[in-house]
Amino acid sequence: MKVTQRWLTWVRRLAFGAVLILAAATPGMAATWSSFRCQEPGCEKAGTVRWIRPLPGSWAVQNGMAGTAPATGQAYAALGAQLAAIGSGLTVSAYRASTGQRLWTTQLTGFAPGSAITAVRVWPGVVTVGVTPPATGGRPVAAGGPPRREAVLRASTGQQVRAYPAAQFGGAVAASPGATVIVGAHAVTSYANRTGAVRWSRPTGPVPQDWQVDGGQLYLAVASGGYLGSAPVTALRRINLGTGAERVVRPPGRSYPGALSLAYQGVVVFSSARWARAYSGSTGREMWHHANALPGTIDAVAGRLYLISGNTLIGVDPQTGTTLARVNTASSSGSSGLYGVREGAVLGIDHGGLGKAWAYDIAAQRVLWTSRPLPWPHYFVDLSGIGGSAPPGEGAVLLAVCGKLGARAAGVATSPCARPELAVVNR
Repeated sequence: MKVTQRWLTWVRRLAFGAVLILAAATPGMAATWSSFRCQEPGCEKAGTVRWIRPLPGSWAVQNGMAGTAPATGQAYAALGAQLAAIGSGLTVSAYRASTGQRLWTTQLTGFAPGSAITAVRVWPGVVTVGVTPPATGGRPVAAGGPPRREAVLRASTGQQVRAYPAAQFGGAVAASPGATVIVGAHAVTSYANRTGAVRWSRPTGPVPQDWQVDGGQLYLAVASGGYLGSAPVTALRRINLGTGAERVVRPPGRSYPGALSLAYQGVVVFSSARWARAYSGSTGREMWHHANALPGTIDAVAGRLYLISGNTLIGVDPQTGTTLARVNTASSSGSSGLYGVREGAVLGIDHGGLGKAWAYDIAAQRVLWTSRPLPWPHYFVDLSGIGGSAPPGEGAVLLAVCGKLGARAAGVATSPCARPELAVVNR
């Protein structure tokens, strides 16, 4: 039986949440500021809180991995070189990445009542926002429309420019002020943002497929049942995101085993619950495999691909599969969460009212830095691997925190957050 990409994604997220418990909590007081910007010497030092700013909307707190989250629904956020953007419901807010200055807040229009943001991505000059229609029977209902639409906003003003049809787990995979490339349910399409006209389009079949981005290339699986089916992947479509040029890459046998899980440096990784196998993205030949391992994440600066094997995080050479780094972990009653590997360091948070962000150097096997307390921290995840709390190209971490608790009502498991905040920590 085929293990689908979406199931594997959640397995990896859960494994990441439990795989590393390294940073010891240090007693301290919860933050009490409602608006903060570092103005002391050394503000760029790793682990320093760059800024904290109030968040709009109603939020609640939990002691577990959820931390500070919207009272209803979920929030999605992304950090870029110029701004941080966060969306919940149909509202998107942007902050200047360097100072935390609120730049704009936009209420999305043209969507059915009950629709909700399910992805936020920051690109040079634009912000793209995935919006899913209300669900009935567990599946989104679009009244004859697409399962998701991708809104394009100007990064400078928040003005809504366009909204393009997209696959439920698709959306923007490349964007600029001039054009946006969308993974749709039946095609990958590049649109001209000024007019909405199609620049190029590549059909992908009658059902949505798994996909991965590797630099300027998009890899799409070719499977008769799509990502929800059990049919094997018989080929890959490699599409240039700039030109739309397409090449079909076939496996050495009848099919690629498992599900498409990662792509990096021209290597595509397929996985099952028992192994990870890497293939050339240009020839389809098998390059290496690891038993009892799941694909985890990519560290683009260090040039490594990370696998998860039990309680061990393994960094491998993407071309050869050779193990370059290894972090062994031990079970603990503590509560910590891992959300990425950047520049040779594992990034994580401690949960609860004395939560902190931290980084652990994989080579030196030691804690690099620990932030000041960030009460009830919450990190942002995008299932596509684009966006989230720790974008590969930015030297910072984006978190939601709660500066002050509200009174909990009798019989309610969560406490309201009287002062929800967005925080950026240098890394």
